[in-house]
Amino acid sequence: MWNAPRTDSPPFAPAPRAKAADGRRRVTILLMMVVALADSMACAAEMRPPRVSHINPDWDAVRADLTSTAPAQDPTIADLNRATAQLLPNIAASPVPVLLPFDLATFLSDRAAGSTDKPVDDYLKGFHLSRFFLPGPSGYDAMFTAKASEMPELGISFSGSIEVFISGFSLIYDLDEPARLSERPVKGFDSDFLGIEHVLLENYARNTFTRYGVPYAVSILCFDGSYSRYHMITCRDAGKVAERFLKALRVAGGTPARQPTAGAPSTIERPAAQSPDFTFRSPGDIIPGTGIKHNGGRADYTVYSKMRFPLLDAPAYANSQSFMNWGDCDSTGRVSVGMSGTIPTYRCRIGGPVLLRDESAGTNYAYPWRDNFCEHRYFTVGECPGGLGHQGQDIRPSSCTQRFVGGSCEPYQHDVVAVREGMVLRAAGQMPVYLFVNAPQEHIRFRYLHMSPRQLDADAVLTGRLLQQGETFGKVGSYFQHERATTYHLHFDMQVPTKYGWVFVNPYMTLVAAYERLIGGRGTDIEPESPSATMAPPLPTGPPPQGDVGSEGEDRIEGPSYGSNASNGNHDEQVAREPANGPAGPRGGDGTDTASIGGGAEPAATVRPMGRGFPRPSDRPGHFRRHLYAGHARPKAGHNRI
Repeated sequence: MWNAPRTDSPPFAPAPRAKAADGRRRVTILLMMVVALADSMACAAEMRPPRVSHINPDWDAVRADLTSTAPAQDPTIADLNRATAQLLPNIAASPVPVLLPFDLATFLSDRAAGSTDKPVDDYLKGFHLSRFFLPGPSGYDAMFTAKASEMPELGISFSGSIEVFISGFSLIYDLDEPARLSERPVKGFDSDFLGIEHVLLENYARNTFTRYGVPYAVSILCFDGSYSRYHMITCRDAGKVAERFLKALRVAGGTPARQPTAGAPSTIERPAAQSPDFTFRSPGDIIPGTGIKHNGGRADYTVYSKMRFPLLDAPAYANSQSFMNWGDCDSTGRVSVGMSGTIPTYRCRIGGPVLLRDESAGTNYAYPWRDNFCEHRYFTVGECPGGLGHQGQDIRPSSCTQRFVGGSCEPYQHDVVAVREGMVLRAAGQMPVYLFVNAPQEHIRFRYLHMSPRQLDADAVLTGRLLQQGETFGKVGSYFQHERATTYHLHFDMQVPTKYGWVFVNPYMTLVAAYERLIGGRGTDIEPESPSATMAPPLPTGPPPQGDVGSEGEDRIEGPSYGSNASNGNHDEQVAREPANGPAGPRGGDGTDTASIGGGAEPAATVRPMGRGFPRPSDRPGHFRRHLYAGHARPKAGHNRI
């Protein structure tokens, strides 16, 4: 082997000048990578439109089905629309085939014979059409009711009304698979129902399928437990009703779109000027320690709709109703930590900051906003880590009027408006108000909570009513099961259609964008703190605070007065159990021990057990539904029922 001669330096060693040039090149490349990474992070933190997929139906297959279903009449889709429009107004507006539990052959035969006086229910295979039927550029939505007594072959003993909801989508929103999704195939259907799946998600038994190239979803609100107590059908029985509904589906109308829609929705329009005072924390930056099982939020910068802000006037303050002043900590437990002047203070078992038992506290009515979509709640939310969360965002209005200092706010002082033009879905006596929007490039349903059912009834805010964007239709309240059952705020959320059916999405950035347009100025995004800085502080073990609460706690308020930025809010979607007058005697009205005040040592803090005594759930779906939902089924029914 040939050996190279030895030298004082290795072969091909670069000269010193070449070394310096190489070092500069490496530094330049590194800087470019850092800048690119910073740019990508900046882009990731910008508002963005939703990702959607548009659907092109197979209308040739629809025409073939119509011919085979009613060969004697050989109807065209236009003939069908004209015939069914008397029963289903504006059905031709749907760009996808409208599937309903409809006896098409009998209907067309009756029309050919001149019979036009039969009620629509005679053609609906045992189901009953409600006043809610909304076709439009993005598909259609319809709700039917049923009685188990009218379907004896199913063997269901449930005596209440069963609500069956169906949607057909000309666009779907592209989301990741939701957490806690339970999915199984459904047997007994022919190949026309392609990929039919039974999905249990967010308290609905769903059946999703594709027909004529179009995604459809059939859903029924259900509960696996003692449904007789909460007047909800079990999910097992709901599945039987859904399968009967699916087998009865036939085309009832629809019109091919002249030009298929494409491209991303235009949802973002921000003012050029910067707001001098509006600030908001980044999406997903929930109050430290307030997520389920120590999970955080979801950093979703998507603006799903170019909507109006849901309150008539600014300012407004979007924050937690459960883990700020006067909140009930979502029933996870509280411990008293003394007094701030004449106002009792406490801490939540989770979360950590010192809070006042005074709903008018200044930090409840001040910027910055804070996301609470994934905050601690026992509601299923597929878009949250762990699959549990709040489902929406709490919004306080501009101010709080109190009867006395240290009490709750007087409800019904601020107006609520429609965020978009759409159709109401709400039965008399119910607290939730759904607003369905079916517009070009947009298919969304919004939900408002905690307004007065009695006042909504009086103002005819009922199923089938059309609202215009910006139209006032209610007032901010504190209703939940009964008056003054929660804090004074509006709960607002939204759902979009996906391949899994309707799914809750974080409305936070959509609200930020709408609020910026309302006030005419851009807000300032406050970046999340470092993980070590956002850890919840431990519960106190020393003497309770006296006098004013420090910067970590909530500001002391002398009466119902507010600073220039009055704050955000705290809300529990369960029943608020905080007494209006705070604690009474040595033990608070909420069941927590109060600290001794005025010298002397503080006794050991006592925290009320989490979940009001029912067993803690495991991750097994059956155990989870039986035990965790058992204590919260009634609130879930009140919130989700449509």
